[in-house]
Amino acid sequence: MKKKKSVVTRYNRWGYIFLIPFAVVFVTFQLIPLCTTIYNSFFENYMSGLRKVGPNFVGLKNYAKLLTEGDLGKYFCNTMIMWILGFVPQIILSLLLSAWFTNPQLRLKGQRFFKTVIYLPNLIMAAAFSMLFFTLFSKGGPVNSILIAIGVFKEPYDFMAHIGSVRGLVGFMNCLMWFGNTTILLMAGMMGIPDSLYEAAEVDGATPGQIFWRVTMPLLKPIFVYVLVTSLIGGLQMFDVPQILTNGSGDPMRTSMTLIMYLNKHLFSKNFGMAGALSVLLLILTGFLSAIVFQVTAKDEVQ
Repeated sequence: MKKKKSVVTRYNRWGYIFLIPFAVVFVTFQLIPLCTTIYNSFFENYMSGLRKVGPNFVGLKNYAKLLTEGDLGKYFCNTMIMWILGFVPQIILSLLLSAWFTNPQLRLKGQRFFKTVIYLPNLIMAAAFSMLFFTLFSKGGPVNSILIAIGVFKEPYDFMAHIGSVRGLVGFMNCLMWFGNTTILLMAGMMGIPDSLYEAAEVDGATPGQIFWRVTMPLLKPIFVYVLVTSLIGGLQMFDVPQILTNGSGDPMRTSMTLIMYLNKHLFSKNFGMAGALSVLLLILTGFLSAIVFQVTAKDEVQ
């Protein structure tokens, strides 16, 4: 018995050894920066011209200033609007493509080619993608030239000067960049559903629409919740696309300014206290919204 226990202990030791690289990376690049950020959030620490102010302990004053004097609510609404504009068409398109690719009755040829093509935008850097769209939709860009040539506009339309067009472009770019990744995840979930369930539903006379909503979607719920939560977290961290598209200004009238762009302004001005407080608030907000999603889905499962 002792010999068997020693063998198990020896094998377990290797498991802990293989965990050491992860633990070192996690502590060095995540845990220590997180603790440092929380620590800095309680201090007044910024540059006033060439003079450095602080660090002076101010307690919760940075948090109070963000919640009362800043435009935190406005930037949160901007972020959520642009996330929704990208996520809703993304999830609809991904569901349609997933159902199309996994339907054995269609016998679609060249699936590997199509899967590769739809995933390619996810491999392009967001900065390059933003610069491409900035060039395409500029006043002298090819999109305006085409629209004028076909008679839609008489003069160039300034896409970057209108709230709807800027937000729409950000949402459209996010949809294009991430729908391939979402499609792959949903396909993996659909392929894990037993064919016998579909066959039983067809025998019972269910239509394709009823099979999709009554069989596929309930069984796809864990993957769908995962996609929703990860997309929500990514949406709250939205930065590179609106940053490059609006040159960091969040124009027009800061209606495309996101929470991370607001955070970046504090970091750029070396106001580490306010940046730390905003980071902590963003962490709390992310956890709160994720908890709401899990709570709502858990209630649905109980019912």
